[in-house]
Amino acid sequence: MYVVIFRAQARQLDEEYSRVAAQLRELALSRFGCLEFVAVNEGGQEVALSYWPDLDSILVWKANADHLLAQQLGRERWYAGYRVQIAELVRDYAFPASTGEQP
Repeated sequence: MYVVIFRAQARQLDEEYSRVAAQLRELALSRFGCLEFVAVNEGGQEVALSYWPDLDSILVWKANADHLLAQQLGRERWYAGYRVQIAELVRDYAFPASTGEQP
């Protein structure tokens, strides 16, 4: 499993941003193999974590036309800057175990 870490410095987030972000999240989860998506905003910083089964799924998502348009809008309007990191998840455990699985 892989995680994409998206960190951004917001410039100006408007209603269109919120609408596009919600649409992209749903699209990634329902059609592109994204397993989980979590985002937090604080003090003009955004951090989003998306979990993927493999690198190919990430590359297909990166090339999606709707995602490419959102990236362009992000650079032009919504973000002062951003950073994307992709990492392989080597270990995953939680407390309490929500599914009955043992760590």
